Amino acid sequence: MIALSQQRLHVTSSKNCRRTYLTQDHIALALTGKSVPDLSLQATDGNEIDLARLEGTTVLYAFPRTSPPNEPPIEGWDQIPGARGCTPQSRGFAEHHDAILLAGARRVFGLSTQDTDYQKEVVERLSLPFSILSDEQLAFADALELPRFEAGGMTLLSRITLVIEDGRVRKVFSPVENPAENAAEVAAFLRSRC
Repeated sequence: MIALSQQRLHVTSSKNCRRTYLTQDHIALALTGKSVPDLSLQATDGNEIDLARLEGTTVLYAFPRTSPPNEPPIEGWDQIPGARGCTPQSRGFAEHHDAILLAGARRVFGLSTQDTDYQKEVVERLSLPFSILSDEQLAFADALELPRFEAGGMTLLSRITLVIEDGRVRKVFSPVENPAENAAEVAAFLRSRC
């Protein structure tokens, strides 16, 4: 598991009990070029999505969680580095969705550990033109060794965006300093490759 710890990330592998300290830059280096796991994730449109089997370019932005409407965020949420901004990030990807597709991506997905029923409400409430994938059991995060943290008794994904080409991570955006601008950064990266 990868957990945020001040300026470093602490990685504990249950397979061999290794402990390593990684910075955000090291996470990007470790993920770039890596194959995504061959497993299905439930999407809010009812489909099962296996990112390893998708052809072309896929943009996947992982976020910790969106708070339920009319409920306060988890206690201490604003003090967790990088936790705040899930709704603005999702709105940014909705706003830049067409630009991302025009720049060469075939699809965009969000990813969180929230269950699909909750995510469906988020897609409707925010009018997202793409699906959110549920990694409620952390199978995808574990297999790819995505960074995460604990808050409110939950294990949540750290904010990270991946550009995946034919099942391999091509580009990693981490840390995502301004969640609302992340989609514009992704679109600019995709345009720069043309």
